[in-house]
This record gives sequence, C-alpha cells and structure tokens, in this order.
Amino acid sequence: MKKFILHNRNDEKRTAERTVAYRELLNDTQYEAVMFQNGPALVIAGAGTGKTRTLTYRVARLIEDDVPPESILLLTFTRRAAHEMLDRAASVLDGRCQRVQGGTFHHYCNHLLHRFAGKLGFPANFTLLDQADAMDTIQHMRSSFVRQTGLRRFPQKQTLLSLFSASVNRQIPLYDVLAKDQPAFLEHYEAIETLQKRYAAYKKDNALMDFDDLLLHTLHLLQNEDQVRTRVAAENRFVMVDEYQDTNRLQADLVKLFSSCHDNLMAVGDDAQSIYAFRGADSRNILQFPEEFPGCTLITLEENYRSVQPVLDLANKLLEQAHQKFEKKLFTRKKEGDLPGLVKASTERDQSRFVAQMILHLREQDIPLSDIAVLFRNGRDSYNIEWELNKSNIPFRKFGGQKFAEAAHIRDVMAHIRVIVNPDDQVAWNRLLLLLDGIGPKTAGELVSWLKRNRKSELGDTHLVSKKYKKQLDRLSMMLAELKTLRNNPHKAVEKAVLYYRPICENRFDDSPKRIRDLEAFVILAAAFNSLDKMLNEMTLDPIDSSAMETESSMKEEAPLTLSTIHSAKGLEWDTVFVIQCLDGIIPSGFSVDSNRDLDEELRLLYVACTRAKERLFITYPISRQSSFGDYFSNPSRFISSLPETILEPWMLIEEKRLLSDTRSISPA
Repeated sequence: MKKFILHNRNDEKRTAERTVAYRELLNDTQYEAVMFQNGPALVIAGAGTGKTRTLTYRVARLIEDDVPPESILLLTFTRRAAHEMLDRAASVLDGRCQRVQGGTFHHYCNHLLHRFAGKLGFPANFTLLDQADAMDTIQHMRSSFVRQTGLRRFPQKQTLLSLFSASVNRQIPLYDVLAKDQPAFLEHYEAIETLQKRYAAYKKDNALMDFDDLLLHTLHLLQNEDQVRTRVAAENRFVMVDEYQDTNRLQADLVKLFSSCHDNLMAVGDDAQSIYAFRGADSRNILQFPEEFPGCTLITLEENYRSVQPVLDLANKLLEQAHQKFEKKLFTRKKEGDLPGLVKASTERDQSRFVAQMILHLREQDIPLSDIAVLFRNGRDSYNIEWELNKSNIPFRKFGGQKFAEAAHIRDVMAHIRVIVNPDDQVAWNRLLLLLDGIGPKTAGELVSWLKRNRKSELGDTHLVSKKYKKQLDRLSMMLAELKTLRNNPHKAVEKAVLYYRPICENRFDDSPKRIRDLEAFVILAAAFNSLDKMLNEMTLDPIDSSAMETESSMKEEAPLTLSTIHSAKGLEWDTVFVIQCLDGIIPSGFSVDSNRDLDEELRLLYVACTRAKERLFITYPISRQSSFGDYFSNPSRFISSLPETILEPWMLIEEKRLLSDTRSISPA
C-alpha cells in the first residue's frame, strides 16, 4: 500500500500559539523526540537521560497541537508510572492530559475485552483471577490429576503456572519452555500439556481469565476480528510505549496491532537496560524495531543528568563489549569526579569489612546512609555484608532476593540445629519429622511426645510408626548424633546438616538448585561462629530475614542504607554505589557463558548497576571463596578484568597491623 503524507500548513501558526517553551526546556535530542510528528519512531534513552521528561512533554505537545487526549495511548509497565507521567504532563500543560488513555498492557487489554468479550464467547462480566486465585485453581486440578494418573515428582502449582505463563508471554510451545526452564520435568511433558488444556477449558467454562489471558485473548481478538482491530487501531491516533526493552513477544505483537491504522508509534527505552529475560522480556523487540517498522526514525538521548563523567566513561566502556546494541555514548556536563574503584579483597569477609568501613567513612563526610546503596546479583550474595553491617550498627533495608531466615529450606536446616541446642524444642522436632516421607502431623506429634517422655532413647527405638519408616528415623538419629559432637564447630555442623537435607530439598522443591546455593551460603556464614548456641542466638537476635530490615543506630532517626538486587534497583539512583561479588560465575552467571545473547544480558546487568551511581562507584570482589567442597580461588568478572586503570582504578586493602609493622621497620635516615 502506498502512502502520501499531507503536510499541515498550520504548523508555523501552532508553534507560535504553544504556551510551553519546549525549545528552552529540552536539550536538542529531547526536543527532536517531543516534536516528532508522524510515523514510527524509536527513542533510545540512555541511563539518566530524561526519558520520563521526554514522554511527558510529548504528551503535552500533542495535546497542545489539538490532538484529542482520548486518541493518545500511553502504555507503561506500572499504573503508578502512567499516573506520574500524566500528572507531570498536566502540570506542564493542563488537565486535558489526564484524559489520555494510560496504563499497563493488562489494564488496557482488560478494558478492550470487556467491550468485545462477546466476540470471544465470554460474557462481559467475566471474572479476573489474580495470581493466588490462579495457583489455587491449578492446585485443585493438579491434585485430582495426580491421583488419577499416579504420577510422582510432578511440578508444584507455582511451577505449573510459571510454565504456562512463559509459554503464553514468549509465544513459544510449552515443550520448548520445559526444555529450557525445567528440563527435569520433560518426561512429564504430555501430562503437563494435558493439565494446561484442562486449565484453559476450566477458565472458559466458568467465565474466568488470568492475567496472561488478558493479553492472549486480546491478541486473538485483534488478529481474528478485522472490524474490531480496525476500530481499536483507528481510535489510537498516537501510541507511545515506555520501557520498550522490557516487552515480551506477546506485548510486541499487541503494540503492532494497536498502532496498525495510523502507524504513529513511538517506542521509548534503552537496549542497554534490558535485564528481565527471566520474566519473559525479549531484547530483540527493541533491537529489531527498525526492521519491524520500515521508515522508523531513530532518536538517541545521550546527555546524562545523573552521573559524573568518570562513571559514564566506565559505562560506555562496558557497552563496547556487547555483541548486539545501538551505538550511543553517554556524556554529562559534570566532568569532574573520582574514578570508579576496583577493590580486590582476600575473602568475602574482607570484602564486607571494606564496604562497612567505607560506608562509615562516607557518613563521617556527611553523606547520608540513605544516599548509599550496596547492589548484588542474587539475594544470597548479600548475606555476609548483612552480618558485617549489623556488627557495625549500620541501619539498612533490603530489597529483592529471597528472605534468608524465613525461607523454608533455611528453616528446615535450622530445625536440625535447634534440637541439638535445645532437645525440648518441640516446634523444631515437629518441623524436621514432617520432612520424612509418610510422616504426617498426627504421627509427628506422637513422636514428639514420645521423645519428651523417653529423653535418652533414639527415634529408631519407637514403635509408634511402621517399620518401613525405621530406616529414615535411623538415618536422622545418626545425623543428629554427629551434630552433637560438632556443637563447637558450626561450620562442620551446618555442612553435615545440609548434606543430609540436600536430597529432601531436591524432592520437595521444583527450584531446588537455587535453594541449594542458599544452603551453601549458610555453610559459609556458619564459619563466622565458634558454637551452635552463639550462632542460633545471633541469628535470632539479628535475623537476616526482612525485606526492610533496620538495625538500631546511634542516630535514632537516621534513614537506612539500601541493600538491593540489581534488578530491583533499576530506575533508582544514589550518591555512592557499591557493586559486590563482581565475579565470573555471578556476573556473568555461569549459565550464560555459552550464548552471546545471554552474555549481553549479563553485561547489561552490570551496566545498570554502575549507572545507578551519581558521584562514587566501587566494584568489589573476593579472591577466594568458600563452598561446601572447600575453599577455591575466584576470578573477577570478565567484563572488568581487561579494563584500563584510567577507567577503573585498582584499590588495595592493607591490614592495619601489617601497616603499622611496615612503618616501624623503616628506620630514620
């Protein structure tokens, strides 16, 4: 189909009538994006370059140029982000901005489906299942299905929902999702597929939709009903999508349909900040946007308003290593600043000591704790630093990652330690007995009562349970007997308990590999104590178990330091940032090294971490680490190992005693 652009001769008149001084308020590339008229456009907005400002002013400019607000569709990933942008646009222009169609993909699709539900065979008052409802529904169906088939080691409800969701959002077959994400369950592929079909039929029969259905049914509606697609797309004169690098395949297909009438689509995002592949985000959506939308105009925002130039120099150098990317070079008018530091520590404990002591040093220089962040790849990577911060009386809060001492697998192992320290701990006895196959709450309760009456007897001596459980009870008794001899060696005791618990963990949890890595981190933490009693006391009094944990401080009202996974830190900024555990095998993950695409995502993760810093940035790593197999040497991340010292300045940690000794050995001339 050929197209002819009708030029608007009133453009000059409109420019004169605009009330907002766009030219004075925006830099050159922001202004170009805000003034962009018709057709597809991709705005690559580097970290800290004013992406939200650009979108806000474009909404205002379109409305000021007489575009009806209702014909503008602004898609974001949170409703809060949409409200914030429209509120800001209203403050720039006026209340008309609040009439823009704004919100998340799910919100907009829900609106469309209620308008056209009949086309899909659904009533207009269909019910929406939240995630908890969806899991309960799947569990109900799973239970009867497993009873009927007699299948063992079948995925739990959370895993099933995750598999179904990944297949929908990535638009790939269920078998491929299983092969990539849960290969251990490939043998049950046909059974899982059958359950997926039953779940879909159950929802249809009962007029139910889950969150994924909102997107999937909207896609089917627009693909199969031309009149509906034409009507919806005609209503959307201008479509704008924020954080386009975070869209999945299904969302990208929807965007194309939403904008298919006028072709006025502006996608805004940063390929260098695409870090959510584990949630289904597909970086190819933004990288291939110019090919997907012929005639696309590419606009790149490169002036950064957050960081000093040395931080940006490091970020630019990191991006040079990417295999696929849009070319950009971040710059700022804040030219002066300290070089980012590369801190090599002997051990993880020394790494934590450095971070805690440097934070205290910065606080003495009047940098608030609330303007400092410690970032890491996984929640478990911060356990060591959390202990050190507690000891140093530094208040902090933690975001992202799994809560440590509240996690089921940690509590399971702790129960075995607790009965050694306190044999009368009935709660702990009950927990560890319920881990044994075939023993339910009634039998566990009877065993706990029997143990209390027969303190010197072994579990295997009881006749309360069938002989078929005697082997398990004997094994448990032997392991507990070993733990008693290790009461003053917590490292070995926890190591033994984890070794015993590992097969139980593998049998109970679909995500057991991740939990086993947590357990290995627990073994390492235990080495810091000289008795099981002290370890339990400290873990109870100063638990690593809160997503918003704060310790007491000498400054009672002091806002806390932030600990966060890098994924949870995206979009935030601090004066000073520490990126810890920057090791090969962590950043990048050991699972990514065989794929350039996966390596690029790992590189982007480090880029996101570094660009959170405004003034100071420290990247740290330990030379040696501990595991359940013993100590081993580690290597710094391949992304930083070859960077020049003019970009990343090496720091050396020296023990105070050694420093004093070296000083005394120097005699005066």
